[in-house]
Amino acid sequence: MLRAFLLRFFDINLNMKSSVEPLFRLINRNDLSHVVRERLERYPAPYDNHYGVVPMAPPETGISLGSTAHRLTAAIGAIAQVDHLVQSIEDPYYIGRILVRQEAVSSSSIEGTNSTLDELLGIEEQIEEDRAEALQVRDYAALLERIVPVARAHGSEIFDLDLIREIHREVMMHDPDYRDIPGELRTCVVWIGGIRNIARSTYNPAPPAHVAPTLAHCLAYLRDEGMQAMAQSVVERMAIAHAHFEAVHPFRDCNGRVGRLLMPLVMAANGHAPLYLSPYIEAHKAGYVEALKAAQQRLEWADIVGFMSDAIVGTVAELHTTRAALSALSDRWKVRRRFRAGAASTRALDLLPSYPMITANRFADMLGVSFPSATVAIEQLLDADILRERTGYRRNRVFVAHEALRIINRPFGAEPEM
Repeated sequence: MLRAFLLRFFDINLNMKSSVEPLFRLINRNDLSHVVRERLERYPAPYDNHYGVVPMAPPETGISLGSTAHRLTAAIGAIAQVDHLVQSIEDPYYIGRILVRQEAVSSSSIEGTNSTLDELLGIEEQIEEDRAEALQVRDYAALLERIVPVARAHGSEIFDLDLIREIHREVMMHDPDYRDIPGELRTCVVWIGGIRNIARSTYNPAPPAHVAPTLAHCLAYLRDEGMQAMAQSVVERMAIAHAHFEAVHPFRDCNGRVGRLLMPLVMAANGHAPLYLSPYIEAHKAGYVEALKAAQQRLEWADIVGFMSDAIVGTVAELHTTRAALSALSDRWKVRRRFRAGAASTRALDLLPSYPMITANRFADMLGVSFPSATVAIEQLLDADILRERTGYRRNRVFVAHEALRIINRPFGAEPEM
């Protein structure tokens, strides 16, 4: 009865004029698979002319990948490569401080919360104004640094409702425009796309009454409570869980950031070095959106698995390129002047790629030297043009490793400028 009504409803409204055409172009029966059409449910008033999708639980069995299989194989190999590097060398770059902050900047930017890596580093050195959007990005980075080790230590059992609410609460606590209580599941209708007009949405997530139970399905999947850990690789589970979480859309806002933050947690919980994929996603946003649509509207999981596989391979390649460029830069720094072995200025050369913006106080603290000794070392690095003073102040000065920052800040996929 419901199916017949929906089909007739769509057929009638497909003939209506301009203002409602975008909705039915995106949510007519030709865009949704038969199984997804069966999951449509009317929204409560005042949106009771529209329908949301109640997502099925994520699949636990193996999924058909077809031509995507080789992309998955490449991603699994890339993960193994980074795991080996992290375990076999002392260099911490592959799980380093800057990568977390680039993830925070890019993931927030995808959602329209704009900051820059320079601004974020400046806030952490207490030289930038505490702008609300930049504070959200700072909170995202701080949360990642805190909970990735927890995921590594405790495994998949960390994925529960308390974690999801904590993530959302921490990321949104400095958003002055958020209309709900951060961390509370939504009780309202939301839609994806269309800005303020549901008639132009690109996807209608679960109705409010179905948020809690469908989110519970997602969390059970993340905890590997079914057969998925044996039937699916970590890449497949990460991709499927992300698409399912976004289909549920459990909060009024910030679902994308929470969903992308879950991805490095899945990797860490499964014993892998976390990879931060948002810079790749930001650079390939159209493909990301289309892959999510295929999963959510037609349960075609291969597209999102393929996209995330490419994101992993691309991210690992970018890591290698950046690390090689920073290593070459370090070699050039070492011959710019005669550095005394063991001196603070010499030891700083290994510190600067992780702290390319730094104050004398942090410099002294990180190297375990007195403030006067730190000041002498900084002057030596200024003389060699390894550091440049940024503020122009006589006190509370901030120093930038400008060449390192130029390598780190380049657009994703661009060759480093040396």
